[in-house]
Amino acid sequence: MGSRLRGDLLLLLVAAIWGSAFIAQRLGMDHVGPLAFNGVRFAIGALVLLPLALWRRRGGQGRNTWRRDLLPGILLGSLLFGGATLQQWGLVFTSAGKAGFITGLYVVLTPILGLLVGQRTSSRTWAGALLAAAGLYLLTVTESFTIAPGDGLVLIGSVFWAAHVVGVGRFSPDAEPVGLACLQFAVCAGFSLLGAAYFESTTVGAVQSALGPILYAGLLSTAVGYTLQVVAQRSAPPGHAAIILSLEAVFAVVAGAALLDESLTTRGAGGCVLMLAGMVWSQMTPGQRRSARPPLPAFLPDAPQSAFDGLDPPLA
Repeated sequence: MGSRLRGDLLLLLVAAIWGSAFIAQRLGMDHVGPLAFNGVRFAIGALVLLPLALWRRRGGQGRNTWRRDLLPGILLGSLLFGGATLQQWGLVFTSAGKAGFITGLYVVLTPILGLLVGQRTSSRTWAGALLAAAGLYLLTVTESFTIAPGDGLVLIGSVFWAAHVVGVGRFSPDAEPVGLACLQFAVCAGFSLLGAAYFESTTVGAVQSALGPILYAGLLSTAVGYTLQVVAQRSAPPGHAAIILSLEAVFAVVAGAALLDESLTTRGAGGCVLMLAGMVWSQMTPGQRRSARPPLPAFLPDAPQSAFDGLDPPLA
């Protein structure tokens, strides 16, 4: 199996995991606040990956990379914190299925942000992204041109998700994937737990009541999903990856309808159809290429590309 096809299949698996995780995120909010939920969730993800990251370092695969991956890990963890917090907060006021499709806005924003770091995107991807944007308009903006508070929060969060996809695409080829994933989880968990301690009142009993959804989100969505994203994006351009990952919206709607009895209006369903059409159209882009590696900002350490040549993705 070619590395590109393997990467696409991994990204599709990630989309399915993330889409179903919206259900766990909604259910967890019945007991704890958004920051506490994310803090415990990402802490679990970091702790699960830490032994594997340390083992790989001792085995030589991650040797001398932790210091180089530190600043990228902090940057990605900060972007992860922004996207996850706004998404989780928005889920208090909107449905899981709707939040999944709104989050899919990063399929439009990713190629735009990618231009800032020298990544090229084909015209077919742009056309599909614009079609998806039209669908998002039907889904989120009412006939009176208003948008619900929860929808707006998730919408702003999609900017952070787009930046995160671009960042992962930029740093993952030169990084040790498990170590980088562990670092970003730890940073996101730290910010979230600090925020929860200051803004929320969380008890041990409340966390125990939400333990099932937290474990699902922490183990599958976080430890497995985000790590597979880092691995897969070593062979998939950010714009292409965003298209596949945005299919989590479809999985979110299906899971919401099956498990939470959620439904969409005719207008919203039409928006979902347009979004899906845009995603599929963009994914059919022929000859999409990965641009030459743009230079890192001056404040970030660099390393030769050859440092990771020949290494198979550790979790593929």
